[in-house]
Amino acid sequence: MNWPQPCGAPVASGTIRMRPEDFFVDEVLGFDPVGSGEHLLVRIEKIGANTAWVASGLAKFCRVASRDVSYAGRKDRHAVTRQWFSVWLPGRSDPLWSNCEIEGVRILESVRHNRKLRRGALAANNFTIVVRELRGAGADLQARLAHAAATGVPNFFGPQRFGRGGSNLTLARRWFAGETRLKANKRSMALSAARAEIFNAVLARRISDGSWIRPACGDALNLDRRGGFFVCAQPDEDIVRRINAGELHVTGPLWGDGDTIVGHGVAALENEVALQYPDLAAGLVAARLDHERRPLRVMPASLSWQLDSDVLTLRFALPKGSFATSVLSDLLAVSDSAVAVSRQ
Repeated sequence: MNWPQPCGAPVASGTIRMRPEDFFVDEVLGFDPVGSGEHLLVRIEKIGANTAWVASGLAKFCRVASRDVSYAGRKDRHAVTRQWFSVWLPGRSDPLWSNCEIEGVRILESVRHNRKLRRGALAANNFTIVVRELRGAGADLQARLAHAAATGVPNFFGPQRFGRGGSNLTLARRWFAGETRLKANKRSMALSAARAEIFNAVLARRISDGSWIRPACGDALNLDRRGGFFVCAQPDEDIVRRINAGELHVTGPLWGDGDTIVGHGVAALENEVALQYPDLAAGLVAARLDHERRPLRVMPASLSWQLDSDVLTLRFALPKGSFATSVLSDLLAVSDSAVAVSRQ
């Protein structure tokens, strides 16, 4: 779905991922490895391969069960990505990585740690994205780039959260309706897609009325790049100043069971939007997911750009859980070539 943008529809357009190296992602861990322990952290570079496929290859090479290989987050197949895995090797020496031959994968480094790498154990992802066949790159694009750097962009869930053609959302609806049974990994994807749909709709509503970066009484506010949040009974000048500086963000709902913490007016708005998706809202409550919050805005850190004829190169960092596609869609209309070797 084409969600609203604060600056309106972009004028410029272009194409991404005409080559895998046009979309580069480098994962940043949220902790420092201790250098010893039963778990071996392995940093790899992959091209044209999905994360689960690489994990399977590492398990086979290290002669361990698939459950003994983990990763902090999935990374796109249609890109060049650097990310961390962990392999549980109790009482075993490090493998000889020079003998590891997984197509499209290069081992960069490894280090011991005392714990398994868990999902979400990231601080950020660094992106370098090349947009080719750029058209309409005039004052509007320059203004949008400056606005994104200073004000941030809507923190929409990207299309990859919903699956190809919205397949994860369709799966959620079928599961909630009792039409199918799902294994644990499919349930997780279905629940995430259902939550993302409601969150995106609330964000779109608050962009439309201008309140996505303008706090209302009773809003739950998030500290930039931190997990905590607090309820603001009455926004004052300091709160507004900190929001304008990118230190605080208004949040939206990750729908689930239990009472919301936000004030009555904000809760009424969110309930009104959720009622447009009664099957998704009811299914999430029935699944007993706790009601959580997510920032409505994300600040692309260290955003820089280089324009060379019809090629735009963007560099920025995003906190875990945010999508580079949300930054791109705020700047220009994007076509995605997704040119890559497909491996399962």
